[in-house]
Amino acid sequence: MGKRKKLAADARKEANKSKYFASLKNCPTSPQKMRYVADLVRGMEVFTALNVLKFNTRFPSSSRLEKLITSAINNYEQKTGNRPDADTLFVKEIFVDSAFQLKRLRTAPQGRAYRIKKRSNHVTVVLDKK
Repeated sequence: MGKRKKLAADARKEANKSKYFASLKNCPTSPQKMRYVADLVRGMEVFTALNVLKFNTRFPSSSRLEKLITSAINNYEQKTGNRPDADTLFVKEIFVDSAFQLKRLRTAPQGRAYRIKKRSNHVTVVLDKK
């Protein structure tokens, strides 16, 4: 690794020490479905967001996102050493990126086959104090 890249990597690591985040990689849900749920909780207080996700009808996406926000709260507790109050933490950023796609074949009429893309995504949640 060159000197310039090493300095940039060290600066990124230092910045991550003061950030409270959690990420979920290769989640087998389409990014479109996950973005719908992520848009609901962006900017909310953490415990309000957990309640919204708990009672959301989009089951696989909302339950995975609920676990991810809980993980980010635990990361906050480990980095700071104290438990969050009801009004201190909020969801600063939440973004969903597409991951790999499994390409499958479905039989079609007259000896043909149709392509099916089974999509997956990466989700990152960043929390911040008010």
